[in-house]
Amino acid sequence: MTEKAVIKILDGENSDTEIEVMINPESYQLSYGASYSEKKIAGLSGPVSQYISGESMTLDMTLFFDTYQPPTPLEPEGGTSVAAKTKPIRELTFPDGTLHRPPTVAFCWGTLHFKGVVTSVKENYTMFLADGTPVRAKTDLTFHSVSDPDAVKRQTPFESPDRTKIRVIHENEQLWQYAYLEYQDAAKWREIARANGILNPVSPAVGMQIRLPALQEAGEDGN
Repeated sequence: MTEKAVIKILDGENSDTEIEVMINPESYQLSYGASYSEKKIAGLSGPVSQYISGESMTLDMTLFFDTYQPPTPLEPEGGTSVAAKTKPIRELTFPDGTLHRPPTVAFCWGTLHFKGVVTSVKENYTMFLADGTPVRAKTDLTFHSVSDPDAVKRQTPFESPDRTKIRVIHENEQLWQYAYLEYQDAAKWREIARANGILNPVSPAVGMQIRLPALQEAGEDGN
């Protein structure tokens, strides 16, 4: 028996409601991304790129709906309006009365369990009865992932400017470069020099280990 894909509503007035798709998607697309900023620094041949954050993952797919009933020797063609089948999905973009935002949902099919919000629904009606009733449609859906910030931090324990770190000076490197990469402010080289007792910040010793103080600590040292 073929497993039907479902969209589960996770919060709001219709929490725990499941919307079963009429026809499983033929394919789906997952997209990932990251945001960077660039800043030009005097003396460098190119801009310095700084990672800002990851971008939300997106899930795109097309769902098909069909309520057409072909004619028989005894009955003419018929079918109910397919808009009634697509309505629950397009309503996922409407604000929920208790949440004041659209609900969080999960698209579940096989090994795919995508948690997010529906950000785009495009309906294309492709077949009609003689009286204009739409009986076939395809709906393009876009989901954007949502996640708990604390959970993301636990899963991605990257280093942060509010934590002290150790670096090793390499040839032709200067303190202002570390200050910009760490704090996005080249002028904070003074805090690095002060924290490490460096008297000649222009030419730090190659191979020297330096401590990059936490932002709060650097601010306190600079007072």
